Amino acid sequence: MSPERPSGPPPLVVGVLPGQSPEVLQTAAPLANKLATELICAYVDEASYLVEWDPARSAHRLSLHPDTDNAEIRAVTQELRTRIGSACDPLGIRWTLRTLAGDPARALGRLAAETGAAMIIVGTPEPGLGHRISAALNGSVAAWLSHHQDHPILIVPVSAAVHHRAKHGS
Repeated sequence: MSPERPSGPPPLVVGVLPGQSPEVLQTAAPLANKLATELICAYVDEASYLVEWDPARSAHRLSLHPDTDNAEIRAVTQELRTRIGSACDPLGIRWTLRTLAGDPARALGRLAAETGAAMIIVGTPEPGLGHRISAALNGSVAAWLSHHQDHPILIVPVSAAVHHRAKHGS
């Protein structure tokens, strides 16, 4: 068995982002607990792209922004680790954080295939003009996955409170 495929129940792959609505992890963590499986949380760095794909080796990546400060990347990773830990650690859930490169939907799909995941969990697009423009230009991760994946997809909606705060600025 490859080191990517854990023994026991298949893991859940969860798409995570800095500043993401907490509903995604608040849904994924209890589900992993009930299924007695681990969470593989994945942050996709869209500023990088996949140069070579070989499932037997780690993917190589080159930054589209070579001046990106490594301290900035470490800060994002630390924020994500803190958020994931606060959702998973109290429930005793095993979790890992992976940083992937390229298109988020395709990267999550590759990770799910590589790890034999039972399911991919993602959130709906966050409210706001920037997110709407990004979804219009790049497409919705949830929509692409729901049309192109063999793995079940759980799409967690952003709460009405988040939509209200974004719309009214409160």
